[in-house]
Amino acid sequence: MAGQPLRLAVILGSVRDGRFGPTIGNWFVARARLRSDVTVDVIDLATIALPMTLPSFGAEPVHDAVVALRDLTPRLGEADAFVVVTPEYNHSFPAALKNAIDWHQRQWHAKPVGFVSYGGISGGLRAVEALRLVFAELHAVTVRDTVSFHDAWRQFDADGTPLIPDGCNKAADTLLDQLTWWAHALHEAKVRSPYVG
Repeated sequence: MAGQPLRLAVILGSVRDGRFGPTIGNWFVARARLRSDVTVDVIDLATIALPMTLPSFGAEPVHDAVVALRDLTPRLGEADAFVVVTPEYNHSFPAALKNAIDWHQRQWHAKPVGFVSYGGISGGLRAVEALRLVFAELHAVTVRDTVSFHDAWRQFDADGTPLIPDGCNKAADTLLDQLTWWAHALHEAKVRSPYVG
């Protein structure tokens, strides 16, 4: 990793028809791509047909899962850090996002995760709090600062540009600064001593 840009996977967590996630995700990805210290891989869960039924422990996944995982798993494994773009559904995060998380284990280990959330009055922050518990169980490190959009549909123009960019741009930069710090720190730690999860 020394001297090389970090590999940042940005995961779009909503698969709902008419979703607003791509608007938020596209804005964040454009912001991240202004940096020279990261390369961005956008993982849109709406394009990955993971079955909802996991195999029993020790069993091989069914053919449909193998096809979906052939694309998704290496991308998660190669990432140095993650940003999850999530809405809030019923005080939590989307089932498709939990499903994608649950299909994997070591791909998350000892890597940092940041969050960009959106929703109504809560801005998706309850989804983020629930996700922190999930990622802790998967040996990932979640960064403190987030980007959240309250009443998100009123925060962007028709072209997907934030109406008041200063606050969200600053929040995104802070998130990316923390994420890259943790990615480097965790990478250096794993070089000294491989992580045992």
